[in-house]
Amino acid sequence: MSFAGELRVDWATSLSLVGTVLKALTVPLVGTALVALWYREPLAPFLATAVLTLAAGVALERLDRDDLGIREGFLMVALTWLAIAVVGAVPFLIASEGNLATPVNALFESTSGVTTTGATVVENFDAHGRSIHLWRSLLQWMGGLGILVIAVAVLSQLSIGGAQLMETESQTQDVNKLTPSIEATARLLGWLYAGLTGLMVATWLALGAVGLGPEVTLYDAVAHAFTAVSTAGFSPRAESLGAFSPAVQWATIPFMFLGATNFVLLYHLTRGNLSRLVDSDEFRFYLAVVLGLTGLTAGFLVASDQFTRIEQVARHSLFQVVSILTTTGYATVDFVDWSPAAKHMLFLAMFSGGMAGSTTCSIKTLRWLVVVKSFRRDLFREVHPDAIRPVRLSGQVVDEEVVRDVYAYVLLSGIIFVLLTVFVVTDAARVGNGIGEFEAMGASAATFLNVGPAFGDAGPYGSYVGFPWTTKAAFILLMWIGRIEIIPVLVLLTPAFWRS
Repeated sequence: MSFAGELRVDWATSLSLVGTVLKALTVPLVGTALVALWYREPLAPFLATAVLTLAAGVALERLDRDDLGIREGFLMVALTWLAIAVVGAVPFLIASEGNLATPVNALFESTSGVTTTGATVVENFDAHGRSIHLWRSLLQWMGGLGILVIAVAVLSQLSIGGAQLMETESQTQDVNKLTPSIEATARLLGWLYAGLTGLMVATWLALGAVGLGPEVTLYDAVAHAFTAVSTAGFSPRAESLGAFSPAVQWATIPFMFLGATNFVLLYHLTRGNLSRLVDSDEFRFYLAVVLGLTGLTAGFLVASDQFTRIEQVARHSLFQVVSILTTTGYATVDFVDWSPAAKHMLFLAMFSGGMAGSTTCSIKTLRWLVVVKSFRRDLFREVHPDAIRPVRLSGQVVDEEVVRDVYAYVLLSGIIFVLLTVFVVTDAARVGNGIGEFEAMGASAATFLNVGPAFGDAGPYGSYVGFPWTTKAAFILLMWIGRIEIIPVLVLLTPAFWRS
């Protein structure tokens, strides 16, 4: 992307927009304080943070604001996620409960929350009050909502990340046609997001009312709805979804799946237009990957005699594949104890992600679909060198520059993953904390691709607290980079970005 002829970066505009976001954060902070009041827990962690956040937001918002250009958009996206993560860590530090009482752990948990990763350093869940657990869930819900709004209001205008592909699929164009303004479109998708959250709350409460989910409380329903629809995965329960009945686990699968489905397609579905979903190449590919990995995982579980009943095999394999592939990160069992073959299926699922235009993370199925289609096209050209055969998505031709960008993104993701894995192993050896290669690969993928649980000590019923603080700092950085899809951060590091 060329920046020639453009003005220098307008820091004031970017920081002013970040200030607006910080002001808005006071609302969930005060809301969580009310929950703390209800449960007779300390109010200071949330009210003190709200005051500090409001003051910082007002000060930044007063800076002179101009039109949002390309450079200011990149800077605003990067700074917004960073600022929310820092603010989100403050209640943990003030509460000073359990492992979250130290700055690195608090920032790790907050960053994991707002990036919808779901990796945690919490070991003793009972050491933290309900309000702190709700704040963890709220951070993830806001992170999921934020990526939807920014994708529509900012990224689609800057043509970065998956926005070009979404336009090729005619999805971004449709987004901008849904309402007369980008702001109204973002609000519309926000209401759809909130509606899906409310539907999950109602579903859980209904299961509890009819006796199919006797463990479910209103608090559980709300906390898990926040983290399922956002495909994020924090749970106030140490056993995650394993603390609930099979009926509740089955009922949660569709919400994780829908949270990772393109929200523009979901909007058309609410209008009764099922054909838009069925005709989407990406949706069909997404569904095929989920079913394919589920079938393989189920087969490996049967071969290893992991479960005694078919229903258990079907439920746990489907739940865990959907949970990991959509980057939610819930668990119904400790899959660390699964056979190596079954665990490797989940490891592969980490690199998929759901659809573009959703709350999911990782590489995303749209990019993988472009890779598959372009590779098939290249094989065809080997046999027919004179043939002209463009890559198409849902009938639309994908520009060759976009295809090259996709290959570059996938390659860059692979390089970062490998480098992070090497760092994790090396850093663990430095402090005498040996870690296996597969565990290091799992933790690296789970943080950089924003999945959450990994294997070994960082498994679904473990935590990341045992890693050296330097490794956790690297995870914090990579969770942030992975959530905003690498490019905005790398652009900030280029000299051309800062030159006139």
